[in-house]
Amino acid sequence: MRRALELAANGPATGPNPRVGCVILAASGEVLAEGWHRGAGTMHAEVDALSRLPGGGARGATAVVTLEPCNHTGRTGPCALALIEAGIARVVYAVSDPGHESSGGAGRLRAHGIDVLGGLLEAEVSDFLADWLAAARLGRPFVTLKWASSLDGRAAAADGTSRWITGPEARQDVHRRRSAADAIIVGTGTALADDPSLTARDAAGALLPGQPMPVVIGRRSIPSDAALRSHPRPPLFLPGHNLRAVLADLHGRGIRHAFIEGGPRLASAFVAAGLVDEYLVYLAPTLLGGGNLALGEIGVTGIDGQRRLTIEHYDRLGDDLLVVARPR
Repeated sequence: MRRALELAANGPATGPNPRVGCVILAASGEVLAEGWHRGAGTMHAEVDALSRLPGGGARGATAVVTLEPCNHTGRTGPCALALIEAGIARVVYAVSDPGHESSGGAGRLRAHGIDVLGGLLEAEVSDFLADWLAAARLGRPFVTLKWASSLDGRAAAADGTSRWITGPEARQDVHRRRSAADAIIVGTGTALADDPSLTARDAAGALLPGQPMPVVIGRRSIPSDAALRSHPRPPLFLPGHNLRAVLADLHGRGIRHAFIEGGPRLASAFVAAGLVDEYLVYLAPTLLGGGNLALGEIGVTGIDGQRRLTIEHYDRLGDDLLVVARPR
């Protein structure tokens, strides 16, 4: 299973499909074939592995796969059916598929007399697939909210300037995380005030291979010469303020991980609506004072209503501190 997980990591980190790996074993334990999913529209991991076997080579074999074989027809056919037709005798998977359309593969396999075992290395693989699993369960993208602030919680100085609060190591970490997201979201206020490019770049300023779709939420128009209009991917402008509807729209476009960059009003609205799954807080060892808070009103009026978080981990990035937290 760990080898299948290694294979899964070869797949694209973004897009509507999960990264899945598969290893096919002979009854003796010998590895017969390996496969992984290379992106939307390509063979799924199980079918990729089966394609590398000689005719009839799967009969009596065991398929070890990181995610329960799918049970639906999309751009490709059901993996459960492919395994049945190939003559696989046993299937071992790590994580059950929570998708409304794609789940049920294990039951289909069992109904055809195949021995099925689920839950092997479930925690490890669930962590690897965390974003995709959350999106599949919720029917919306996994939402990461990021902000950078001074130790006293300010996102900008009194005059509105914010470049740069954090150091180069923290900024590069942000770009790396942007590159692993499907979309990057800002409000029109941030788009107009900061004129961000919303790209993911390396330390030298060159574009990284993975670029998130730029998304702007709000009703104000964005100038034709705005930096984000030169983004490698065409920007998406969503005028509505119904955040659940916005996320549903993005999910329908194949967005499974959305990265919110701000500003404070948009960030606060997502928090108040209970739509944030992960917080990335970059803290710089500096004080700014003033009223430009990183987060504004989130609907908490008393201490009993505080939104408690669990700190997943924290890192030193140069002089700065990154805190990664999730709602309890």
